[in-house]
Amino acid sequence: MSMSRARGLTERLVVIGGDAAGMSAASQARRLRGPDELGIVAFERGHFTSFSACGIPYWVGGDVGERDRLIARTPEEHRARGIDLRMRTEVTEIDVDACRVRARDVDSGAESWTSYDKLVIATGARPIRPDMPGADAPGVHGVQTLDDGEALLDTLARTRGRRAVVVGAGYIGVEMAEALINRGYEVTVVNRGKEPMSTLDPDMGSLVHEAMEGLGITMVNDTEVTELLTGDDGRVRAVATEDGEHPADVVVLGIGVRPDTTLARAAGLPLGAHGGLLTDRAMRVRGHENIWAGGDCVEVLDLISGQERHVPLGTHANKHGQIIGTNVGGGYATFPGVVGTAVSKVCDLEIARTGLREKDARRVGLRFETVTIESTSRAGYYPGASPMTVKMLAERRTGRLLGVQIVGREGAAKRVDIAAVALTVGMTVEQMTALDLGYAPPFSPVWDPVLVAARKAAAKIRNSAL
Repeated sequence: MSMSRARGLTERLVVIGGDAAGMSAASQARRLRGPDELGIVAFERGHFTSFSACGIPYWVGGDVGERDRLIARTPEEHRARGIDLRMRTEVTEIDVDACRVRARDVDSGAESWTSYDKLVIATGARPIRPDMPGADAPGVHGVQTLDDGEALLDTLARTRGRRAVVVGAGYIGVEMAEALINRGYEVTVVNRGKEPMSTLDPDMGSLVHEAMEGLGITMVNDTEVTELLTGDDGRVRAVATEDGEHPADVVVLGIGVRPDTTLARAAGLPLGAHGGLLTDRAMRVRGHENIWAGGDCVEVLDLISGQERHVPLGTHANKHGQIIGTNVGGGYATFPGVVGTAVSKVCDLEIARTGLREKDARRVGLRFETVTIESTSRAGYYPGASPMTVKMLAERRTGRLLGVQIVGREGAAKRVDIAAVALTVGMTVEQMTALDLGYAPPFSPVWDPVLVAARKAAAKIRNSAL
């Protein structure tokens, strides 16, 4: 029997984190259970709730004109739905044995304990800041929250110089490089990998490299940052690498994020190899009947490799929140896992991937074949047809699809969804060749590029079996 029911009171749900997973969970639980049945208290340490972190580069770059367009639901809207949302309040401790959390008012410093019957941990992720001199100097920015975006825009408005260095060339690094180019900056990207976009194989990443240099971005690959140098005023002035210095009036860190699980670790909750919370399919924290977790602070099952991964994406966070809210509210829902689908862009170059890269497949012991094909987004004779490169991995013995990467112009990225569905249901490349996809010259060649790759992969699998 729960603590509240034993006292004859309304049950209380406490949510830590006011963005996608946390507030989706709170909202869904409220739809299923009224205030007389379930009291909901949510804590958010920042100034904003339910915002799109994915939209921040486009706000910084000027594609999105106003910050508030990135906010899906304000604190006032959540409160109007019967959620006791406490802004600028940071949870500092979870007492699992006593079923309570300690929270601190960020502005006043006042602390208090709040008991719970059910707890949702949605603490998100934190940008990785390099452990080196100058990492916290003025002019050095991570980009994770709307507060981060405002701070960066403030620096851009006050900085006289026009030299920017982006450290890292993953999704955030690439998108922020383009945003800064759009703001009129000279941009250098320093990347430890051989090519940008380490979520792609290097041969596909080289296409992104070419497009970035075409935008006027200076790419410095295969090098480590050793120090962020500061001037006499304490502000950042350059990024030092093993090979030299790159002058900078502003530095943006795009080297990824880590699950923000400091609270969970201190509370003794189970964490995985990547530092994220481990849950069951109902998003309940393993070994804890009344605690759920979702969003960027958890690890999820990769359906292709069978291993746990940290995949910080808003799509997953919103799904996690819906599932948690359904379960907390008395229903039943599960999150089976992911296949690792993601899309991005550099100017008009679209980048997409799903499933395993070559090194992922090798790491889990899979034997595979790869094919790479060149095709077009539309029938070759139709105006506006643009080139597209598709790379496909298939398991050698079975022909099971393992992964797809696509780089091309308009119409390229969302084609990866075909492969994401095929991966989810475990199709072979031979089976994919029979898919009945939409065709008309303005939209596709007679054979869609993904199916061209599947045909070539199927042939290669057949030949390898001879």
